Amino acid sequence: MKTKKQIVVGLGELLWDVFPTGKRAGGAPVNFVYHATQLGSEGYAISAIGNDVLGAEIIQELKKNRINYVIETVEYPTGSVIVELNHGSPTYTIVEDVAWDHIPLTTEAIELVRRADAVSFGTLALRSEETRNTLFSLLSYVSPDALRFFDINIRQSYYSKELIESLLEKANVFKINDEELVLLRELFALKGDDDTVCRLLIDKYALHYLILTAGSVCSTIYTGNEKSVIATPKVKVADTVGAGDSFSGAFVYAILSGQSLAEAHRLAVDTAAFVCTRDGAWPAYK
Repeated sequence: MKTKKQIVVGLGELLWDVFPTGKRAGGAPVNFVYHATQLGSEGYAISAIGNDVLGAEIIQELKKNRINYVIETVEYPTGSVIVELNHGSPTYTIVEDVAWDHIPLTTEAIELVRRADAVSFGTLALRSEETRNTLFSLLSYVSPDALRFFDINIRQSYYSKELIESLLEKANVFKINDEELVLLRELFALKGDDDTVCRLLIDKYALHYLILTAGSVCSTIYTGNEKSVIATPKVKVADTVGAGDSFSGAFVYAILSGQSLAEAHRLAVDTAAFVCTRDGAWPAYK
């Protein structure tokens, strides 16, 4: 009997990452969906594009990579980000007032998130009032049994203590890196070592999982009563664009597939390491 695929949805930014060598489709939520889809999930992107060539091209990229979508066309340009690489590490210049800042609330999107087994979201897409209202509305329709994956994804000044706290209250999975944890300590006046702070966050927000990544050193995943630590594999890095999103997509796929915490963590680490050896956020798996 064929096993039903788990439905994984990314909410938010859909854009072109513009590198010195050319452009590639991206945006954290759809990067997450790409990797979950490559591993076997039924993936969907909810976002918006402009009525322009870049919008038409990004839809073709989604189709080519078997990513389903609920994407509206709006009267703003398709999103883009200027990416500069320094020894493989990216810096981003994010264009403002673009299509994904104006994602409308639709019946189709509501019905999709109601069926979702996992939904991913972050702070960046909520920089505008229209998209913020849409995504908070959509999150209210997500099943209590679904994984609600909040990747904090701090970019530039597009965040606030109030926004982070409101998203934590919607989440049951929280992903943060070591640099973002420093920022969170300052915003929330959190005391103690990393273990103490992570346990505090799990307890306060009733999280099922908290994922703390530390770049080339290690990653740690906490639950209410477990802790998994895996050293980051040493690989020849092409670039790290999308590596964190691939970790997230692989982890969610594995958990929804019934794998243990240790198994899901290992798949996430290995997937992120693979992505670092390739250019861009959507490398071919075969």
